[in-house]
Amino acid sequence: MHEIPAWFEITALTLLAGILLADLLIIGRRPHVPSFRESAIWVSVYIGLALLFGVAVLVVSGGTAAGEFYAGWLTEYSLSLDNLFVFTVIMAAFAVPRELQQRTLMIGIVIALVLRAVFILLGAAVIERYTWVFYLFGVILLVTALKMARGQDDDEEYKENALIRGLRKVLPISDHYDSTRLSTRVDARWMLTPMLIVLLALGTTDLLFAFDSIPAIFGLTQDPFIVFATNLFALMGLRQLYFLLGGLLERLVYLTYGLAIILGFIGVKLVLHALHTNSVPFVNHGAPVEWAPEIPIWLSLVVIVGTLGVTTVASLAKTARSNRIEPA
Repeated sequence: MHEIPAWFEITALTLLAGILLADLLIIGRRPHVPSFRESAIWVSVYIGLALLFGVAVLVVSGGTAAGEFYAGWLTEYSLSLDNLFVFTVIMAAFAVPRELQQRTLMIGIVIALVLRAVFILLGAAVIERYTWVFYLFGVILLVTALKMARGQDDDEEYKENALIRGLRKVLPISDHYDSTRLSTRVDARWMLTPMLIVLLALGTTDLLFAFDSIPAIFGLTQDPFIVFATNLFALMGLRQLYFLLGGLLERLVYLTYGLAIILGFIGVKLVLHALHTNSVPFVNHGAPVEWAPEIPIWLSLVVIVGTLGVTTVASLAKTARSNRIEPA
């Protein structure tokens, strides 16, 4: 079992919080629609930071911890692409002006990070006390993978959840945006703006995604710091990725199937781990199942990278063929 020094965790979290704060200040001073070049540069910077962070983990804690970080980051990053589909639909559903979308996304991502941090702390505490929860996480991922493989996870249109519908009924909400302000004055009366609903929609929707992504990352590592770091790096560049990819997301036609394979693999890994450390009375009389293998982290990395690579190449090849045969 690896151990990451406390000084490294504190230093890393402080630096990353500083980067996020700087990002917020930059957007706050100059709200705009980022160009393709600007988005590409920032996405490259965040990917580079994640790669360097993995190297730093390798130096201070060894190859196992670094492998867990890279496998977790790749998984969370690929799952975050699914978030982008829904974010795009939410922005369209609430008619958010394009010049406000960058700041809106950033605030929504910060809300998502806070909610995920709470989720991670709760998950770590539960796992430490009740190892049978690995069975539950494994089943959640296997069911999610099956739904994805069957095409039942697509969100063609955004449906407001109960919280958003309830707020609409009880709060005075104006029809128009006032920059990214949450309240505005309409005919001498203070009213909330639709921006409040948009931010809540982004945050709560991402929390629903966390029900899949958090069990997935706990299937690769049980270190709360690495779990949070992978989520942080996956979400940090999500805003720029939103503007960079644009219509490219529609070309990744096999992405959902790739994610289904990855989640299914991690689900199996979780169940095997649960069997290996079994304490449930009605499974093998409460004793560990000795034949249950532990899937090594290097194999997880190979499966994740290989699946993402194959599905991306296959997706782009299919859309290229489709474009060639379309009539002019």
